[in-house]
Amino acid sequence: MKGIEEKFHDECGVIGVYAPGKKDIARGVYFGLHSLQHRGQESAGIAVNRQGTIQYHKDMGLVQEVFNDEIIERMQGDIAIGHVRYSTAGESHAGNAMPLVIYLRDKAVALAHNGNLVNARILKQKMQNKGVIFQTEIDSEVIAALIARYGRDVPIEEAIEKALKKIQGAYALVITTGDKLIGVRDPNGLRPLCIGKNEDGYIFSSESCVFPLLGAKLVRDVEPGELVVIKNGEITSYPYARKEKLASCAFEYVYFARPDSRIDGIGVYTARSKCGKILAREWPVPADMVISVPDSGTVAAIGYAEESGIPYGEGLIKNRYIGRTFIQPDQRMRELSVKLKLNVLEENVAGKRLIMVDDSIVRGTTSGKIVKMLKDAGAREVHIRVASPPVTDPCFFGIDTPDKEKLAAAKYTIEEICKMTGADSLGYLSVEGMLRAIGLGKDRICTACFTGEYPMELPEQNRKERKDHG
Repeated sequence: MKGIEEKFHDECGVIGVYAPGKKDIARGVYFGLHSLQHRGQESAGIAVNRQGTIQYHKDMGLVQEVFNDEIIERMQGDIAIGHVRYSTAGESHAGNAMPLVIYLRDKAVALAHNGNLVNARILKQKMQNKGVIFQTEIDSEVIAALIARYGRDVPIEEAIEKALKKIQGAYALVITTGDKLIGVRDPNGLRPLCIGKNEDGYIFSSESCVFPLLGAKLVRDVEPGELVVIKNGEITSYPYARKEKLASCAFEYVYFARPDSRIDGIGVYTARSKCGKILAREWPVPADMVISVPDSGTVAAIGYAEESGIPYGEGLIKNRYIGRTFIQPDQRMRELSVKLKLNVLEENVAGKRLIMVDDSIVRGTTSGKIVKMLKDAGAREVHIRVASPPVTDPCFFGIDTPDKEKLAAAKYTIEEICKMTGADSLGYLSVEGMLRAIGLGKDRICTACFTGEYPMELPEQNRKERKDHG
């Protein structure tokens, strides 16, 4: 249920554009960030590289709130990177917005990061003990500081590679300096990053949905553990890490990514549709209509309807003009948040037995509010069907999940959660069903938030946090 309070929050989106000879590519990055807006609505930023000189602008708000024609016109260059953010590490203020810009041997370097480092706290403390001063609270600055440390005497590619050998966790990076655009993906492939090509040059993006808008075609995904350098119109690949357990994030397919994106060769729309179809086979129930919790539950709901033979219809209308900044963080507004963002289509639901398909349940409180709204509007029955497994464990890789003690499925049985929400029945997609729907196989996908099986060894601090909240 994207954008609704008390759900999984969007992480971040990154884009990089390389168009030698062009001067106005900031506008292309701006449009690309619009296509990634679903990945973060807290802050936005663009850094433009013109012959090694970097201009940047970033602030809190949506892309269209942060930028205007005057700002875009002022940012001239032929290499640029952009970022949209929802914080999972660091406070929510403009000082933590990206891209970050640092100076290395008098050369400007701009960096944007999607993901989360599990050893950032340890590395930061060690560097602070050696006198390194940090200006932000985000773990991305740890990466920038390491690059600056190693880049004093070696080329930027080597400095980045040395920095990457120190960090652990999830990351997709876009970096520009000099006449280069660089993209990096973590060794497990937890965070997505792909390459597109158009007549002007190349594009890095968190999702392939950016490419049609910019007249580009998907070339391929950046491989896990790969550093890609674009210079002089050519791509050079540097595998910087040994092959790790491949662990593409399952939530990209069931929630984060736009349905028109492809990640690691898998179409997101197809994966979500299959999730809904398998869910219908696993949890059938007699009903009059299948509805979705818009928007990220919609494709799975259509799949459920197709498989079950029960017609799909609209029962909830989403107000798409309520941004995050409108919802104030006090109790009264939190209680109103669902009603502000969702309206019930009363004439469609009154007197009907409904199957309500959602992408996930975290705390369960939002689902309960929606069930109440539907029943108040006259629905005879509301059966919740969730197109992902129960969320039982926190994520340390860039998804803003609550502590384990706040996860409904970590504390309660399915029957208890059903009772809490007021639904007539509740069914979750199985882990096996989700894996079949996505089609990557258990050895190529991260299911940690559903199974507690993490794709890497967690530092002691993370293990302690997990134990304390377990």
